Amino acid sequence: MMKNFCITTDSNSDLPEEYIARLQTTIIPQYYAFGDTVYGDELNMSPKEFYERMRAGELPTSQANNPAVIEEKFRALLDKGYDIIHIGFSSALSGSYNNVCMVAKELLEEYTDAKITVIDSLNVSLGEAIMVIHANDLKDSGASYEEVVDAIEEFKSHINVHFTVDDLFHLQRGGRVSKATAIVGSALNLKPLLYVNAAGALVSRGTAHGRNKSIHELVNRMLASLEENTDYSLPVGIVHGNCLADAHTLAGLIRQETAFTNIIINDISPSIGTHAGPGALGVLYYGQKKAD
Repeated sequence: MMKNFCITTDSNSDLPEEYIARLQTTIIPQYYAFGDTVYGDELNMSPKEFYERMRAGELPTSQANNPAVIEEKFRALLDKGYDIIHIGFSSALSGSYNNVCMVAKELLEEYTDAKITVIDSLNVSLGEAIMVIHANDLKDSGASYEEVVDAIEEFKSHINVHFTVDDLFHLQRGGRVSKATAIVGSALNLKPLLYVNAAGALVSRGTAHGRNKSIHELVNRMLASLEENTDYSLPVGIVHGNCLADAHTLAGLIRQETAFTNIIINDISPSIGTHAGPGALGVLYYGQKKAD
């Protein structure tokens, strides 16, 4: 008899609460801090409060996941007889993926008849979540453990992420853009357009003049990267750093310009928002294979 298996992920996937409950997804927490106070596990902060504190000038930091917590959560599943497929935050942006791999390797020495596969999503936020949802759909349709792993490894290279930020200085602080770029761009009201490439890294893809043009440009870039045989039943993710009205504007444009109907809107989790800042806005969807 085939063993039961489950799909796990981390809090950077921004998987909405209703999906976590319905899919019974185990979430590995990612952490963030203001000063010496660390949030992300027992202690949490609403995204609204997090972004308001950033707007007021406080500068948070992000931290990777905790191997002891990963072990505890995986062990609970293994003890119930589950094999595990974990879909993790891009290894190009955090040490979290390597932490999960390390814990999985140690646990497999103890649980010799179990399977744990750690998939590097090479992705962020709802890009991970779309993979988690798809993996569960495949599982529910009768796909085996190996079939789900193989399908997601192929699927992940098609998850496109385009986003813009409102304030270049948060990217500059995280080393994503130079100080000169941040100063000049802010003075000229230039909004950077960013992309997660095939290696899972964040790269700059030009600028738009002003917020409204940057939102329209996100849609243009999405349209340019859809496939002829795009499956419009797949979800599209829109994530925002406490700018819900802009997220709804973006969703409206996507509904107008494409046949996508299942649009998931969620906050950007604070551990990612630390680098993107308030006003960040992104669209994540299945499209053409990602470029380098």
